[in-house]
Amino acid sequence: MNLTLRIWRQSGPKDKGRMVTYQVEDVSPDMSFLEMLDVLNERLILAGEEPVAFDHDCREGICGMCGLMINGNAHGPQRGTTACQLHMRQFADGDTIDIEPWRARAFPVVKDLVVDRGAFDRIIAAGGYVTAPTGSAPEAHATPVPKVDADAAFEAAACIGCGACVAACPNGSGMLFTAAKVTQLSLLPQGQPERYTRVIGMVDAHDEAGFGGCTNAGECTVVCPKGIPLNTIGRLNRDYLKATAKRGDTA
Repeated sequence: MNLTLRIWRQSGPKDKGRMVTYQVEDVSPDMSFLEMLDVLNERLILAGEEPVAFDHDCREGICGMCGLMINGNAHGPQRGTTACQLHMRQFADGDTIDIEPWRARAFPVVKDLVVDRGAFDRIIAAGGYVTAPTGSAPEAHATPVPKVDADAAFEAAACIGCGACVAACPNGSGMLFTAAKVTQLSLLPQGQPERYTRVIGMVDAHDEAGFGGCTNAGECTVVCPKGIPLNTIGRLNRDYLKATAKRGDTA
């Protein structure tokens, strides 16, 4: 395939940035989207030009590093797929593809398609852990967990922290990510001692990072490559209301 790429180029956080057009030829439909960008970068380097910076690591849809807006869609047109697992057979010969970074106040652009997602790390640091000493691995059935809770916790734990939910949200909210990290612990026995201090700390960190508020638009769940459902946010909201009541908040 021969394709026209319009890619966001930005030399640094203070640069204004602009869309730059490139032509790529002989693209195999079996290439992944990132492999196609690798081919482009090889050609740019051979021509003495600056390659396009973009995040990537495992390229297996596991690590959450890759994050691109492709024709206005977080991770591209195929649902339940990260950009690294998106293949060029989803496009047609002669297509024009717009490639941009995540757009959110909490995710400032570092360079080109790379954004700083350190805000997610600060949310995790505010409570996404358990401090109880657990020792060695316990017997699997020593602490019974209802299957419905175990399934919901596992579903939430599938979050890879890619940030697609933030990029797709009209408010730039990171609430689906925050809810997933809260829920995966709040549904299990190990997460109970800090359940309510955790949710307050992580929601406060979310707001302080500059993410927008959640208005249940639902765009986050549509683009989530791991299919985390909207009711995960409902679980967080219930825990947050209980936590503020226990703390005696009147706001």
